[in-house]
Amino acid sequence: MSEQILERDFVTELDNLVFLVEEVPRKLRRVFDKSSAKLRLSRSQWRALAYIFRSPGLSQTELARFLELERAGVGNVIDHLEMEGYVERRPVEGNRRVWTLHPLHKAIEILPLLRVDADIIYSRLFFGISEVEKAELRRLLKCMSENIA
Repeated sequence: MSEQILERDFVTELDNLVFLVEEVPRKLRRVFDKSSAKLRLSRSQWRALAYIFRSPGLSQTELARFLELERAGVGNVIDHLEMEGYVERRPVEGNRRVWTLHPLHKAIEILPLLRVDADIIYSRLFFGISEVEKAELRRLLKCMSENIA
């Protein structure tokens, strides 16, 4: 009897909804990883480039906050981007421990390709979803995020 109850009641409808909410970003990460791999970039490296391009002179600490990574993890991301010729670290005058991050020409050349790939992925992701539904989804996700902050 208890096995029947567990099988029937253990996974609830809310569990199924949360599993679905988790499944979307997992699939999205996989699609982005596949897309950025052709440029020898990980998803984290792609995101880092976007932030550095948008805010040249960003510090590694600021980038870590945006990417929600530890400083060491961001260091690895930047190491790869620097080695591939996408970014450079520049020392901050008067502070030997702080470096700012700047996009190089090679990064600026590939950003349009990354933008096109992202737009294609987003169009697949939001296919069949209206602007009104997207606004409602944004509102709901923001509310959910604030509820567990």
